[in-house]
Amino acid sequence: MSDELIRRVLKVMATSKRIPLETVTIDSEFQQLGIDSMDAVEILFALENEFDISIPDDEVRSVRNVRQMCEGVEKLVAAKSADAAAGQ
Repeated sequence: MSDELIRRVLKVMATSKRIPLETVTIDSEFQQLGIDSMDAVEILFALENEFDISIPDDEVRSVRNVRQMCEGVEKLVAAKSADAAAGQ
């Protein structure tokens, strides 16, 4: 997982939750950060916009921490890149 992707996910989460960026780490649990289901939906939309991806709702329900969120975004970005390369 690239540092760039992690940095962008952390920034989106901090901005959406209006918390200092330095309080969000790859090892943060949503509960620690005070992220509830409504916050998660807002973060989801922000991540979709940031990375130009579509995150399936059913996948989000099992995500409980920042690392899982980064891994999920990474998979979707990789799939989108593969689709784009195949379509050229």
